[in-house]
Amino acid sequence: MTADPNAATQAFPPPPRRRDSPARYLVPALVAAAVAVGLGVYGKVHDPAGTAFNLAGFSSTGAVKSWLATTAFFFALVQVVSAFMVYGKLPGPTWSGTLHRWSGRIAFLVAVPVAVHCLYAFGYQTYSTRVMWHSLLGCLFFGAFSAKMLLLRSERLPGWLLPLVGGLVFTGLTLLWLTSALWFFRTFGVST
Repeated sequence: MTADPNAATQAFPPPPRRRDSPARYLVPALVAAAVAVGLGVYGKVHDPAGTAFNLAGFSSTGAVKSWLATTAFFFALVQVVSAFMVYGKLPGPTWSGTLHRWSGRIAFLVAVPVAVHCLYAFGYQTYSTRVMWHSLLGCLFFGAFSAKMLLLRSERLPGWLLPLVGGLVFTGLTLLWLTSALWFFRTFGVST
């Protein structure tokens, strides 16, 4: 009599699949909230210095910030398009994943000096509706970005979660750009 190769799996069923708890997403959410609130509190209690940096060749710190923010926004657009390629929604080259990762890194690295300048030079301001929204969105953007970075390292994410958080990060950066760089270019002109 020959042994049935499937007998072992019939006698010992696979262990039940562990249900993922929503609590495992609590840490990224708490970190996001802590980053957003921490930046807002620092911006509010810090005495604004008026300026933090300037680069040679630019007419003002506003021009520097606007061009850096525009560069970050451009790379964020590249990131959105490459994300569609990675998820198979658009045709793309085999290196779409690499393009996605590097465009995100560049966008973040270019956005950081802008955020540092805003926090140090101006703080969290509410003297006009545009500035209030810009201050709030800056805090929320870096909070959402922190959550996205933590979620990238998580295993077995629901398929909708990372695109949702990535979309929030992109939306935040877009609104930041609209309330700062675009406003600057429309008010003072497109110049360096």
